[in-house]
Amino acid sequence: MKELRLMKGNEAMAEAAIRAGFDGYFGYPITPQSEVMEHLQKERPAIRTGMVVLQAESEVASINMVYGGAASGKNVLTSSSSPGISLMQEGISYIAAAELPCLIINVVRGGPGLGDIQAAQSDYFQAVKGGGHGDYRLIVLAPSSVQECSDFVKLALELANKYNNPAMLLSDGAIGQMMEKVELFPQQPRWTLEEIRKKKPWATNGRLFNQERHIVTSLHLIPEKLEAHNNHLQAKYKEIEKNEVRYEEIKCDDAEYIIVAYGLASRTAQKTLQLARAEGIKLGLIRPITLFPFPKIPISTYAEKVKGFLTLEMSAGQMVEDVRLAVNGRVPVEFYGRTGGMLPAPDEVLAVVKNVFKI
Repeated sequence: MKELRLMKGNEAMAEAAIRAGFDGYFGYPITPQSEVMEHLQKERPAIRTGMVVLQAESEVASINMVYGGAASGKNVLTSSSSPGISLMQEGISYIAAAELPCLIINVVRGGPGLGDIQAAQSDYFQAVKGGGHGDYRLIVLAPSSVQECSDFVKLALELANKYNNPAMLLSDGAIGQMMEKVELFPQQPRWTLEEIRKKKPWATNGRLFNQERHIVTSLHLIPEKLEAHNNHLQAKYKEIEKNEVRYEEIKCDDAEYIIVAYGLASRTAQKTLQLARAEGIKLGLIRPITLFPFPKIPISTYAEKVKGFLTLEMSAGQMVEDVRLAVNGRVPVEFYGRTGGMLPAPDEVLAVVKNVFKI
């Protein structure tokens, strides 16, 4: 029997973490994502599943608790919003280098600096390009609905464990706060210590199994060894790019122009498509679901068929650079964005499409 519930996006992600079988959450409150921790505390998952929920003294502490929990083989996560994620960057880089699976939720707010608490997409570079030091990547999923906030928590955990790599859900202040109907997936069991030993033989779980000594580290002082490790990581990222690209196409088969938008902006773009089609303008939409790996091949393929692309973002223009790289100059790639928590309206976007492409 389906279990349906009316929930905020933040609540859906928190409930999904319990149901996905996470062992621990470590975080620090910051608007507009505080409901993630609040829902976890209210639901008392220690009683439901044995899951630990702990409010750390800072974002720096919480990400290092995630590092420790992941090193022991446990499925762990944290959540924060833009400035808090900035504080976590050193720890995220360490976790990526140590090849530890975990989940990081970023409910993006307007910036730079403290900015405001409204929805934005200005953390794209930080999430997709590796906001910390060194050559590393996160697996990045971008939900566009409260339902996907729930579904993508489970998917992110699966991908993180498949590739021994941290994954990020890049939500925003509007999706985190909006309420929609959610179909919740059934409770998944937490892994036993025996399952952790089999699935994560590298885990530092002490002498529980009389095992050999395991060391988890991101430190490689010999240059040749660090280069070899970097080469290994880059090969893994290429494998992720080969296997895990996810995106949605809407009305692209006959499109003459295509909007590329993710997350909340893609919902605006869908309404823009309806308005455009009503006027006889053949407009399509490509919605990246994975921001890394980015759907560059589909975009490149459509560059041979359409007259131009418009990248729609709630930022000053970040994803547009990846779209331009995929198109490689074959057709125009235009950009339209709003910043500071301002949301573009569908008729506003349609007017931009008409103007920039002289329709």
